[in-house]
Amino acid sequence: MTITRKRGFGRVAALAAVAGLVLTGCVNNESDSTPSATATGAAVVDEAARAMLPADVRDSGTLVIGTNLTYAPDEFKKPDGTPTGWGIDLVTALSARLGLEADLRDSQFDNIIPGVKGGKYDVGWASFTDTLERQDSVDFVDYYNAGIQWASRAGETVDPDNACGLTIAVGTGTYQETEELPAKSKACVAAGKEPLKLLKLDTQGDITNAVVLGRADAMSADSPVTQYAVAQTDGKLQLAGDIFDAAPFGMATAKGSEMTPALQAALQSMIDDGTYLAILKEWGVEAGAVDTATINGGTS
Repeated sequence: MTITRKRGFGRVAALAAVAGLVLTGCVNNESDSTPSATATGAAVVDEAARAMLPADVRDSGTLVIGTNLTYAPDEFKKPDGTPTGWGIDLVTALSARLGLEADLRDSQFDNIIPGVKGGKYDVGWASFTDTLERQDSVDFVDYYNAGIQWASRAGETVDPDNACGLTIAVGTGTYQETEELPAKSKACVAAGKEPLKLLKLDTQGDITNAVVLGRADAMSADSPVTQYAVAQTDGKLQLAGDIFDAAPFGMATAKGSEMTPALQAALQSMIDDGTYLAILKEWGVEAGAVDTATINGGTS
């Protein structure tokens, strides 16, 4: 984003199974029918990882997490306002692994990384793509692999590689808005064609609805989000093309902070004992699972 979010991985075959809410009109991503992981090992404290935490965080008993609850199925809200999503389940379990309670604070997406840099949040967790640009501002502990995928109205063919002149709905501040679509638009102009028209919106529900209602020809988002949106629209949307530009999702921490290796160790503990994969499987997004928790693994 120039704090971008490419909110990407390999194909997720089971997302339709967790869609739960089948809508006949507009889309509401705040379903209460999605699962809530209660993996067996989630409450096990890794004392070695806990000892690595900054002392003030360890003593506080809480992990203050900046997030953006608009991005189903990763991070969003149930109708009663309760945070949910596979990312929320994962960071809640990660907090417990460190002997801490997750203090989830909903924020505008663009404000989270500055909040991490300024000490407002201990961790930024909002399906951030780990990019070299972002690594200038924060460190990342990578926890997932994702990619970009488009969707269009059912029956209308849209090619992400040949979309000149079309209107594309996209999240404000996302990688798609700041990197992917401008590059595609520039290529259109260079070829003597009409540029892309970007319809920038703040929530994924609004983005999906824009395509359903014909305000946009297509949407671009991370693959699990796009597939989840398609599954919720009762046949009104379809996937447009394959997944591309795979990259890691990372949790953001202050540059050089003791928090970074502590989170890495706790996440690796969850990977090793199966807690991590159990959470992803409960949401049907295990195709993006990683075997090793890495730091600053983004390369683009």
